[in-house]
Amino acid sequence: MELHCQLSTIGARPVLQVSGEIDLATLPLLRDQLTRAVGLHRGATLFVDLDGVTALDDAGLGMILGAAARAREAQGDLVVVCSGDRLLQRFALTGLDRAVAVHSHLHG
Repeated sequence: MELHCQLSTIGARPVLQVSGEIDLATLPLLRDQLTRAVGLHRGATLFVDLDGVTALDDAGLGMILGAAARAREAQGDLVVVCSGDRLLQRFALTGLDRAVAVHSHLHG
């Protein structure tokens, strides 16, 4: 499976929509896309929509945490958007939901 990332603006919010598998093979693409999105939207809240993600390994979780830290260093923030029970349970189990805000949908 591949990973697809698309950066767009929904309302006034920058959104990085991610779909596919986040694993060792796709981490370089995810890192590049997160770094680009954070850099383009310094000082803003970047929404990372993971509803299309079918697999997410520990390295992918770490990549999201790192991107959130970079966004905060740039006076912005990062919010994960996810409505799937499987990923939400993983976020709770790993503590990601305590380190990064997780919303069930993109608030409009």
